[in-house]
Amino acid sequence: MPRDLDNPYGVRFRGSDRAMSFVHPYRTVGELSEVERWKLARHPLEVADAVIAKYSVEGPGAIAKVAGETERLKWVGLYPQRQGGDAFMLRIKVPGGHMTAPQVREIGVVADAFAEGPQDSPVFGNRYADLTTRQDIQLHWIRIEDVPRIWARLWDVGITTVQACGDSARNVTACPVAGVDADEVFDAYPVAREISDFFTGNRDYANLPRKFKIAVTGCLEDCARVEINDIGLWPARAEGGEVGFNVLVGGGLSDGERMASDIDLFIRPDQAVELCRGVAQTFGELGNRENRGLARMRYLAQELGPEGFRAALDERTGFTLEPAGRELTTRFRGDHVGVHPQKQPGLFYVGCSVPVGRMHGIELIELARLAETYGDGGVRIGTDQNFVISGVPEDRVDDLLAEGLIQTYSPFPGPFERGVVACTGSEFCRFAVVETKERSVKWARALDAQLSEGDQRDAGVIRMHFSGCSASCAQPQIADIGFRGDIAHVDEHIEEAVDIGFGGSLGPDAAFIDWVAGAMPVDQVPDAMLRIVRRYREEHRTGEAFHQWARRSAPEDLRTTLTGVAEAVTS
Repeated sequence: MPRDLDNPYGVRFRGSDRAMSFVHPYRTVGELSEVERWKLARHPLEVADAVIAKYSVEGPGAIAKVAGETERLKWVGLYPQRQGGDAFMLRIKVPGGHMTAPQVREIGVVADAFAEGPQDSPVFGNRYADLTTRQDIQLHWIRIEDVPRIWARLWDVGITTVQACGDSARNVTACPVAGVDADEVFDAYPVAREISDFFTGNRDYANLPRKFKIAVTGCLEDCARVEINDIGLWPARAEGGEVGFNVLVGGGLSDGERMASDIDLFIRPDQAVELCRGVAQTFGELGNRENRGLARMRYLAQELGPEGFRAALDERTGFTLEPAGRELTTRFRGDHVGVHPQKQPGLFYVGCSVPVGRMHGIELIELARLAETYGDGGVRIGTDQNFVISGVPEDRVDDLLAEGLIQTYSPFPGPFERGVVACTGSEFCRFAVVETKERSVKWARALDAQLSEGDQRDAGVIRMHFSGCSASCAQPQIADIGFRGDIAHVDEHIEEAVDIGFGGSLGPDAAFIDWVAGAMPVDQVPDAMLRIVRRYREEHRTGEAFHQWARRSAPEDLRTTLTGVAEAVTS
């Protein structure tokens, strides 16, 4: 996709410059929140021009002089880092997690050239990128003066940061192996792409009450995690035999987590964009704009109930709503790690484990080379912070596995390295109360070393998710083991700590974890995990997954195991 020199953002802005084009976009129950007043004062997407013309020239001090401008930066993918000053996080949208090798290479070049921090991390070094649970890629230590040239480089390969953040439709997630999965019902990636294209750069739908998350999948295993999204589309078969989507609304995590509601609605793939537009209009008109804490769509879905939400949607959607079909989802699959045959005969995809999703820019450049050399040139990011190389001929699989990068990010990791997910944590995030990524990697590697039993190729997975605060960016509520940042009062001082929960999953047996222990100091966690996993191995039934065992175990028994006599483990 060639770059338009008059449009450096990677997308064309369109629609009204009003905050919303709907007839009654704001409820008047109470006073609008400060953020809503900022958005009314100037459309958030206007910040894009200001970054190029003013802030990249005058520096971050110029941003602080404009009321609400730091908030508006989110609409072009920018957040100030915890360190403040001229240090920003830049988030790149990757719809459905699908990228071409040139896109991966360019992101790697940008990370290596522009994402250098003042000192090396003892675990990760420097100049790295983070793969996220929404199939985005995040860069750190970005200076505002470099943003226009970064945008130009990304647009050269057809990717953008527009609306990667902010009160608008975020990156649309999908099954990372859509189109190659041997067992999928149908390839839903084109639908995810169409939805993303409709919302990105569309001023009319770029000012919703809060962030707006959409997930689409045509696979049998809920790889896109539709049940924790504002809109979830997963495969179904209508009464007449037609294949399409059943619609879920109002899912989410953070404080007040909620599984999405089934609103008894079946749609065809060609109706998906209009359906999502109608839901966005419903949310935009009826959502709470007075209290940011209650502004997520899950609260509106709870308020209206499934029947009420369906009725409100019916008034705003340009097609007749049909009753739900038969759900086709069979289970929840947390990752695509390993070597797997594709639906295309003779081809395989290779899913590689990237503990906590952090890779060096130079490694992304190498990943692009491997995708072109061994595969079909495609790289996919999963919601598990891992990557997949697709289209590898059977006779080339062993050669790919012998490559150094694939040895580093192995398709055959230990169960903890395979399942470890972490948010940005207090290293960069202003809301996190504990460091997450370095700690998670150390814990996972130590536990795998203690618990390893020979060949790891069939060791399975224990999904251990670590969020530095209650915002749940690492999705701990759906993990086998979930950590949430906290503080502990030990003697006369305060230590970093975590709340610990067990038993989360999605799919047919979906349920959030039970939080069984609060504020455990972080230096006690590796020993506690070792005791828990050894107990699971002793007690679990044949074929029983960790989350199933945890659910049938009494919380007080799990708590006792967590706080028992420590056993030696290197942390």
